[in-house]
Amino acid sequence: MSDALQDFSFHGLTPDLIVNALASVGVDPYSGLLALNSYENRVYQFQADDGKRYVAKFYRPQRWTTAQILEEHQFTLELMAEDVPAVAPLSLHGSTLCQYQGYRFAVFPSVGGRAVEPGDLDQLERIGRQIGRLHAVARRADFHARPGLEADEYVLQAMQTLRQTELVPDAIRTAFFAIAEPLAEQLQQVSFADIQLQRLHGDCHLGNMLVRDEQLTFVDFDDARTGPAVQDLWMMLAGDDRQQNLLQLDALLSGYEDFCEFDEKELALIEPLRGFRIIHYMAWLARRWDDAAFRRAFPWFAETRYWEQQVLTLKEQFAALQQPPLTLQPNFNR
Repeated sequence: MSDALQDFSFHGLTPDLIVNALASVGVDPYSGLLALNSYENRVYQFQADDGKRYVAKFYRPQRWTTAQILEEHQFTLELMAEDVPAVAPLSLHGSTLCQYQGYRFAVFPSVGGRAVEPGDLDQLERIGRQIGRLHAVARRADFHARPGLEADEYVLQAMQTLRQTELVPDAIRTAFFAIAEPLAEQLQQVSFADIQLQRLHGDCHLGNMLVRDEQLTFVDFDDARTGPAVQDLWMMLAGDDRQQNLLQLDALLSGYEDFCEFDEKELALIEPLRGFRIIHYMAWLARRWDDAAFRRAFPWFAETRYWEQQVLTLKEQFAALQQPPLTLQPNFNR
């Protein structure tokens, strides 16, 4: 195995190597490399000698296989072919995935726009419409290499990581696992057996959308996988007021069902999927803690007060799982 493939934390990814990697596929940066806000991978914006702006994404070694990355690329290309606003990589030297000294990377056009702010119900309807368009394309084919959204990875393996990490303070450890363990046990019982599974964006939140001239564009398909449609919808619900969430959900689905049918059985998965994300996120940070970029970006992860707050968060999530799932009322017109 090459040094790069073992370099899980990108220690060998120097500016010179990045420039040389881009030059190897005929892309010559004219400006400096601006590091963008990405931690899982290394992402840089630059202006090339053709006067256009591009983004280079260097994939974290050992995370995805080449086949899995190429499926991500193919998905975004299918979306673009159907005029669904998404950012897809360029084909360079016959492939969207390039390699240089063991590092795999892709080059994307730089898409301008501002982050989507949490907005009103009209905005949620527009967002729902765009997700519906995305899912209408997603359902036409399947992933074969990319994994599914499963409790084994998001809960069981994540809990193993949390039990092994020394980052949970001793003073909090007993209280933390006293609620984390029963929550994890309940989440492991979640089944998608009667749900139609499909390709997903996988990490569909407002931070992975850009808006320009009222058009919403999807970015960062790095977590694309197979799962229930509601995974790409529930993160749009803001706050913990149940009635407000129902209003938000109705607006979201009003737009969504202009393009794609939604199975209301999936509403029962919202709180379990939120639980998946809470546990998986903590484990993700713990696994990446040897990467200095994570220590700089998330210093609070090693602080006692963070874990104290997580105990409260886990208790709230366990309580939420005991509540009846959201149910759309007959007067919710979609």
